[in-house]
Amino acid sequence: MHLGFPDKGHLSAYYPDSPDITQDEIEQISTFIAEKKLLPENTRLKKTKDGNFQLLIASGLSRPPPEGGDAGPDTVFDLSGKLQGKKLELVYGDHIEELAKIALHIKKAGLNAANDTQKQMMDEYAKSFGSGSLNAFKESQKLWVKDIGPMVETNIGFIETYRDPANVRAEWEGLVAMVNKERTQAFHKLVEAAPSMIPKLPWGKNFEKDTFSAPDFTSLEVLTFNGSGIPAGINIPNYDDIRQAVGFKNVSLGNVLSAKAPNEPIPFIRSEDLELYQSNRDQAFEVQVGIHELLGHGTGKLLQETSPGKYNFDASSPPVSPITNKPITTYYKPGQTWSSVFGGFSASYEECRAECVAMALSCDFDILQIFGFGDGTVDVNNKAGDVLYAG
Repeated sequence: MHLGFPDKGHLSAYYPDSPDITQDEIEQISTFIAEKKLLPENTRLKKTKDGNFQLLIASGLSRPPPEGGDAGPDTVFDLSGKLQGKKLELVYGDHIEELAKIALHIKKAGLNAANDTQKQMMDEYAKSFGSGSLNAFKESQKLWVKDIGPMVETNIGFIETYRDPANVRAEWEGLVAMVNKERTQAFHKLVEAAPSMIPKLPWGKNFEKDTFSAPDFTSLEVLTFNGSGIPAGINIPNYDDIRQAVGFKNVSLGNVLSAKAPNEPIPFIRSEDLELYQSNRDQAFEVQVGIHELLGHGTGKLLQETSPGKYNFDASSPPVSPITNKPITTYYKPGQTWSSVFGGFSASYEECRAECVAMALSCDFDILQIFGFGDGTVDVNNKAGDVLYAG
């Protein structure tokens, strides 16, 4: 058995007690809730025995707040299109016991925050986890981005969508980590150099953000990371509107980068290259992760009609595609996101994009110099060349 859509014979806890729910129905519901401005990350979807649907919203309360939820006061909606005649009910209180406790203790944690930004962030976390509001969660992420350079870094919530076959519903995760000041200096230098590195990428400035907002980029030593897997680096928030307007944070998890089993067998390496590889692979991986997170995930612009008739590009003279050499003819419509458009393979596609950027720019000797390898001259016979070869 594999993680996947139930109607394909696979398993997914995101669609509980719904063995006959189809991929098409899931996609129809995703389109509908997007139109209602209801974000899906903290939801699960259930198909009832009468053929209707319930959207289970993770929250510490069993009903929406008095002022209404993110979709307003209504909790039952008539569906249209292929699902004409069916209803969608918003059901609050999924994981109610856990989230009620989390909201309470996050609120208490705010009383010991290091600054007002952190205090406001904790309050928005508590509101989100208590009421199920992802609008409140987005506010917490804006504040998290604005909390520059904390000595103890933390983030928590429904973040990554890798395990949902539809790639829109997220997995709960949380981290606490301490800053590695020495390694963070190298990442700060990479951030400073980013405006001169971005033009080296194979697309024009019309496909880039109007202004590169220098993010906070730190190297962390992880104290705890709770989730189904521990990444080597993080670039969040995943909400593109926040990334465009407020910014994002890059994090390299240093003690994850260097973690490996003792005497680990290494395949596909020639015996005469083994010593060079073993002595340089950690440094090569750090360079790769740094570029992947900052210049991979951190570059590029979603061309979008942000609201009816308003665009974040010149619609009268659209950018020219570097692939077709003709003006673009498609763009994101209001309410659409990367995940909603590309669906199940959006996360994989984005990771491949970021990794391609890392593979291309990790060969740049100016970047290798930033990390302390070589003097910026092209020379494969010095330390920079060794790190490049190991990578």
